[in-house]
Amino acid sequence: MEKIIGLIDAPFTPFYENGDINLEPIPAYAAMLQKNGLKGVFINGSSGEGYMLTKEERMLLAETWIKAAPEDFKVIVHVGSCCVRESRQLAEHAQKAGAWGIGAMAPPFPKIGRVEELAKYCEEIAAGAPALPFYYYHIPAFNGAFLPMVKFLETVDGRIPNFAGIKYTFESLYEYNQCRLYGGGKFDMLHGQDETILPCLAIGGAQGGIGGTTNYNGKNLVGIIEAWKRGDLETARKLQDYSQLVINVICHFRGNIVGGKRIMKLIGMDLGPNRTPFQNITPDEEEQLRKELEEIQFFEHCNTL
Repeated sequence: MEKIIGLIDAPFTPFYENGDINLEPIPAYAAMLQKNGLKGVFINGSSGEGYMLTKEERMLLAETWIKAAPEDFKVIVHVGSCCVRESRQLAEHAQKAGAWGIGAMAPPFPKIGRVEELAKYCEEIAAGAPALPFYYYHIPAFNGAFLPMVKFLETVDGRIPNFAGIKYTFESLYEYNQCRLYGGGKFDMLHGQDETILPCLAIGGAQGGIGGTTNYNGKNLVGIIEAWKRGDLETARKLQDYSQLVINVICHFRGNIVGGKRIMKLIGMDLGPNRTPFQNITPDEEEQLRKELEEIQFFEHCNTL
């Protein structure tokens, strides 16, 4: 299977003020991401509030992103759900709609506590789109699935024909590298933490990744990879340190899903509010967010429309 090279963005879902999904910004959103060096999108995941969308909304978003995608711009659809049958339906739809690939994280309920349970869950979903690469989205902080990923790879190897690899959003660089080395580098290990792109390039041989802060800080994050490739370690370090400054700011405002989404408004692309139960940014918080970003000269480095 083709391995992803470069960074894929995890986009936010645009909403109107009344909470309905807003499809209008998506073509401009896709064009902006490609302009700033991103290679595609992983939609309806955690950044996109995917578990807070109806099945019909998720399908409509998939269709809209696929139609809006520029040439050579990958659309991967997160199809995970607490109902595995719904996940399979979403996978089937993604394949019919023309997605490049699909992915799924472990469900937040019921909690998955065994590798075999996770393998069976992924197997049933992946079978719904046999022509597409399937990625497991490892983000145990969201669902409590703190399972050994090398053992997971051993379990699905040869069992899920279209299994492509893992979006690895966890802190263990040791395990990440062990997964990358499994089977002589058989599977695509997508780096999933914007805080540690450079370490994964250095010790993990990362080629591709999926990020959330790439929505507004993608130029900088792409720059880390470009600096590394040309052997400019000092620039790569500076850009990684700067990425951490941006992440430190969003941590003051309930993280990427809430604070990061409001940054999109500040750079000129208003994607609306978050869905309940997220606590939305207040006008006072928005001004404080702007102030903290100005203090690190963010608007001189951020993505441009």
